[in-house]
Amino acid sequence: MATTKLKGNTVNLSGNEVNVGDKAPQITVVNSEGLADKVVGGATGKTQLIVVVPSLDTPVCATETRQFNAKAAEHKDVEVTVVSMDLPFAAGRFCSTEGIDNLVVASDFRNKDFANAYGVLIADGPLAGVTCRAIFVVDASGTITYKEICPEITEEPNYDGALAAL
Repeated sequence: MATTKLKGNTVNLSGNEVNVGDKAPQITVVNSEGLADKVVGGATGKTQLIVVVPSLDTPVCATETRQFNAKAAEHKDVEVTVVSMDLPFAAGRFCSTEGIDNLVVASDFRNKDFANAYGVLIADGPLAGVTCRAIFVVDASGTITYKEICPEITEEPNYDGALAAL
């Protein structure tokens, strides 16, 4: 079972662990804009950057989303999606307030299908039931080419590593 840390304490992750070289599961999440279905993973013919955060309602997640929103503007050929367990309404408000318009913010709240398929569901501790902080890059053919499970949930990811993988 994969693990990460929350304020130095180990937390377990559940679901199907995927790794670099694996085919990225194709999962439907809910777009915060209009509650439309949004498919992530799989072979789409475009590179995908999937940014996973616990909740946009935390300073680190908000900062990370703003950072990737700015960087997404530099990578027009890349489909960038932020996935959290936030309700789409809250995520939509965040996007409106923060001017997030270069990427899609989506929710996995319905069935936790994404979190389980990618092995990023926190199984225990105070954040049990939400996603950990992670990044996946999926190439046009649907293969995972980069993966980062952040070792400490309260810290930002390796932006440079993820962007270099694009």
